Amino acid sequence: MKKFGGPVLFLDRSDINTDEIIPAKYLTEITKEDLKPYLLEDLKLPGFDPKSSETGKCRVVVSRANFGCGSSREHAPWVFEVNDITAVIAESFARIFRQNMFNCGMAAIELSKEDIDCIFSFAGAGETVIDIDMNSCTIRAAGGGRVESFNFIISPFDKALVLAGGWVDYADSRY
Repeated sequence: MKKFGGPVLFLDRSDINTDEIIPAKYLTEITKEDLKPYLLEDLKLPGFDPKSSETGKCRVVVSRANFGCGSSREHAPWVFEVNDITAVIAESFARIFRQNMFNCGMAAIELSKEDIDCIFSFAGAGETVIDIDMNSCTIRAAGGGRVESFNFIISPFDKALVLAGGWVDYADSRY
């Protein structure tokens, strides 16, 4: 079974759009793998370097509200997928981006503002690691000598998509 979680990349801003996730100039690339080096290339945040080794190690992104807004393209989840990012956790998502994450077998987890604020309180305290149990719908955040747990809700169908590895694997196993 696929493991969901790992080191966290904190992106402390709302309204991060698909052009910031993967710039439109790379949408002509032939394979998903060709997108890999361009993850978050156009995202402007104080102190953020998309090419840093910290960014490359992350497996979970934590952000604020309306993540994945903008153009409705599958390339945004694809660039996370080829960079081994298994989950994005935010207050809310653009509807199409969220569904594209599920369709690709990745978790798009919505938490309350209070829970997101709590997770952001780990930022700056050394490496933070998040473990996600999709079966029990729980998140465990650990870092800086602290541990916090959170529950989330996901529809049974979307959960089945994620656990199957995405829409194609889900369909292959059932039809």
